[in-house]
Amino acid sequence: MFITGRLTEHATTQGDKVITSFAGRQLTYQQFYEQAKRLAAYYQSKGLKKGDPIAFLLPNSDYFLVAYYAAHLGGFAALPINHKLAAPEIQYILEHSEAKHLIYDTRFDDTLKQLSDTLQQVETVLKVGSEHSLEEVLNDSSFIYESVDLTSKDVNVIFYTSGTTGRPKGVMLSAGATEATAQIWGEAMGLNHEDRVQIVTPLFHCAASHVFSIPVIYAGGTIVIEEAFSPEAAMDTLENEDITIFFGVPAMYSILLNNPRMKELNLPKLRLFTYGAAPMPYELVKKVKELYPNVSVQNLYGQTENSPAATTLKDHFALDKIGSVGEMLPKTEVQVVDEFGESLPTGQVGEIVVKGPQLMNGYLKNEEATNQAIQNGWLYTGDLGRFDEDGLLYIVDRKKDMIIRGGENVYPVEVEEVLYQIPEVLEAAVVGVPHPVYGEVPKAYVVLKNDQHLTEEDVKTYCSKNIAKYKIPEEIDFLEELPRNASGKVLKNVLREHQTA
Repeated sequence: MFITGRLTEHATTQGDKVITSFAGRQLTYQQFYEQAKRLAAYYQSKGLKKGDPIAFLLPNSDYFLVAYYAAHLGGFAALPINHKLAAPEIQYILEHSEAKHLIYDTRFDDTLKQLSDTLQQVETVLKVGSEHSLEEVLNDSSFIYESVDLTSKDVNVIFYTSGTTGRPKGVMLSAGATEATAQIWGEAMGLNHEDRVQIVTPLFHCAASHVFSIPVIYAGGTIVIEEAFSPEAAMDTLENEDITIFFGVPAMYSILLNNPRMKELNLPKLRLFTYGAAPMPYELVKKVKELYPNVSVQNLYGQTENSPAATTLKDHFALDKIGSVGEMLPKTEVQVVDEFGESLPTGQVGEIVVKGPQLMNGYLKNEEATNQAIQNGWLYTGDLGRFDEDGLLYIVDRKKDMIIRGGENVYPVEVEEVLYQIPEVLEAAVVGVPHPVYGEVPKAYVVLKNDQHLTEEDVKTYCSKNIAKYKIPEEIDFLEELPRNASGKVLKNVLREHQTA
């Protein structure tokens, strides 16, 4: 059936039910389905073939989800792009994916003007809020939709995720993986047609789309979308929209729980607080449980490469197993293995590997990285972890040195490559350091060439033109030299100790 078959079924059996609510605009299942079909038919009329990518540069809205389902209905590949990226980063994704079709919001006009050469490859452009607009297509009933036969291995979404090489990698997820993920999270969170889930995190990330939006629609529920996280708006929505499930990263919970208004909210329908992307400190979980004793708390763990779905820590362990990412999800196997791929006993630390129907097909145009990531049917996550005596998983380190800044992934090598482009810089290293709100932020250590001078502001200004704002180092220390071992490798553990010294 896949997720499009379930949408078709809901449009028939509960066509008048609200599927999305955004900025005062509501769509029913029938309206949403018709709009998605029209957009799919529009692209069919343009001659797109099965698997052709359609790039989205869109903020959170109901349009994002309509476009996502339209791509699936037409047999195409949805390609959400992080709109927080700098122009060179967006350029790479468009060129690498060879996307010839783009849907974007006119608020990103200035960014796209910097990509004039790249945009010459684009054959169709639909804008939100302009002539030749997405809205016109969604309301045009003249396009004739032809149903498409999909197989479970057909790629229907590509998420670009940064890699340790510094270049983003296109994670190809199939129709079968997307449906399996909807089923997995539906079972793990007990989703049903009465759920109203609040989306405040970016839909271009797989968590907001694949852990919540798609599974909730699969279950016949309602998605209440906010364009971005704002504490006041989030509290208004929680209270006024009969929200049953809220998802946020720990930094969001910290901000909300430190707001006096949070204690005054009346939330009779709320049944589940969920979090992910980073561990939630004990005191924060405790505060949630004290304020809302009748609301369950659940941690979610996965990677884009597994759709994302690996493990979950449910409410009964919320305070007893702080730091754990929980038990294996339905349909999913998880092991901790040594360097030879052999499963390790309880308590021993090794690499976390995952197997299940939600795994990616591979990385787009990157067979070498695919073969490194998927071995004998297991996805090697790059995370180091251990199981405890109750079979619960703990992440003890990130093998890839990834920094998670308030839910946004930052790979040090990406930032380092930009720093090395600055003419005055001899060498640079980036590590994650603790932050009271964002959990951790990037910090750069820079060595300048002889007789060169730069200020912290100079470095940040250069970075701002080449990488997303959230990747810019919060602090920059200038050193005489970087600490290295005998083989010349930079000792990032020493740099982290330098931070706490």
